Amino acid sequence: MGLELYLDLLSQPCRAVYIFAKKNGIPFELRTVEIFKGQHVTKEFSQINSIQKLPTLKDGDFVLTESVAILIYLSTKYQTAEHWYPPELQFRIHEYLGWHADHIRSTFGVPLWTQVVIPLIGVKVPEEKVERNKTLMDQALQKLEDKFLGCKAFLVSQEMTLADLMAFEELMQPMALGCKLLEGRPKLAAWHKRVETFLGAELFQEAHGVILSVMEQVANKTFPVPPPEILPKIMFRIARIP
Repeated sequence: MGLELYLDLLSQPCRAVYIFAKKNGIPFELRTVEIFKGQHVTKEFSQINSIQKLPTLKDGDFVLTESVAILIYLSTKYQTAEHWYPPELQFRIHEYLGWHADHIRSTFGVPLWTQVVIPLIGVKVPEEKVERNKTLMDQALQKLEDKFLGCKAFLVSQEMTLADLMAFEELMQPMALGCKLLEGRPKLAAWHKRVETFLGAELFQEAHGVILSVMEQVANKTFPVPPPEILPKIMFRIARIP
């Protein structure tokens, strides 16, 4: 059995892995696991990944989780173009990714929960939490622009790296839900456009079709209602919204 990637393209880290593999011509079998249908907590998936997380890579008997680890594994094993993870910039890339985990990943995914998932299960998030998250997103965007982008074309250099891919996917999530993150931020908007152009229109649409249609699914009532077995995980995630 060759390389298998277990992904849900509604997930930002999953999209980053999918795009990286596709852009670099890495052959893989896509195993779609739909989080909001509870497919990640099934017995079958748990036998592959006992911590029930996506994305998951399976390469023969080797199983790897966490998107950053997967991206580095793929870039190393398949010797992808050096600009993705250049030796001289690896510390800078990890500096960004460490900051990203605390300030981007934990913040920019909240609109999907508040606008899409939470209404389906009849729970309300206090408005002050929603407003506080908007403030946190705005503050993170300012840091993203000032500390990491600066006057460069991309976040850590003049070329696209893993840092840009991870950041781009996190920003895509709230933007697809109607959040106007880049209004009044021409430098970040230009960076975002450079990344999109680098990916190419066909791959961009292929990878983002699911998230770009979320609001249409909500309007048509076709977005899956989470089953009871994943409600504890959802409630735990909701409770962590600051």
